[in-house]
Formats: sequence, structure tokens, C-alpha cells
Amino acid sequence: MIRQLVRGATAGALSTLAMSAVMLAGQKSGLMPGQPPKHIVRAALPGHRQRPKPGERVLGAAAHLGFGATSGAAFALLTRGRGSGVPLGVGYALLIWLGAYEGWVPALNILPPASRDPARGRPVVMAAAHVVYGATLALAVRAMRGADGRHDEKEER
Repeated sequence: MIRQLVRGATAGALSTLAMSAVMLAGQKSGLMPGQPPKHIVRAALPGHRQRPKPGERVLGAAAHLGFGATSGAAFALLTRGRGSGVPLGVGYALLIWLGAYEGWVPALNILPPASRDPARGRPVVMAAAHVVYGATLALAVRAMRGADGRHDEKEER
């Protein structure tokens, strides 16, 4: 089980880097004002929720990487002994996106729900970024398990 968690966390961290590239491209193209992880950290730090704070960019990146690694570890555990194909990874990542951007992020008054976001490009960019995360996660977990995905089953015996 520890190997599963480590592999999943590693795959999740790598997938978060791929996802972050999509998010940065979305911001640079003007589709998305700022990075959501930075907004989340800004709201969590002491002081005014909407004002910039020292270190928020680095803390946002670290929090995003940690969340991605944790989500990857959970995915590896949930798919243990089963296939972890790209459609499953993408579905998993889109559930994370929906839970965050239609759930806890707006509930904490950090960003508006994706369905009512005035920054119309942000939901599109974030959904695309989560698709990239999920596909990359599934491929990375599968690669770490071995080409046929049976490596872990042999270890458990």
C-alpha cells in the first residue's frame, strides 16, 4: 500500500506540473485572471481576503502541488488492482474540478462558482487543465505500475 501511495503521489505531482502549464497558458492568453491556487491561498492567509499577500505565489504553487500529489495518491489507491485508463483519470479529475469550483471554493467565497464565473475563460481553462491532469495521472500511474498494470497485484501476493 505504501508503494501505491508513493507512486500515486509522484504521478499526481508530475500531473500537476502538466496541468499548471495549461493554467499558465490560460492566464497568459488572457482567458483567466490569476491562478486559482493563489486566490485560495490568499483567502486562507491572514488579512484582507482579496488583497495580495507576501509569499502567496510560492505558497499557492506549493499548495497546488501538494493537493495534486494527494489526489494522485488517492487515485492510485482507488484504482489498485483495477485498470487506471485515461477515461477513468479524466473522470476523476473532472469530479475534483466540479467539487472544488462548484463546491468548496465558492462556498468559502474565494471564487464564484464555475457556472456563474464572470471570467468566462476561467472555467474552460480549469476544466481543460483538469482533463490534462487526469489523463497524465492515469498514464503515469499505469507506467509506474508496469506496462500491463499487474505489477502491484504480484507485489501483494
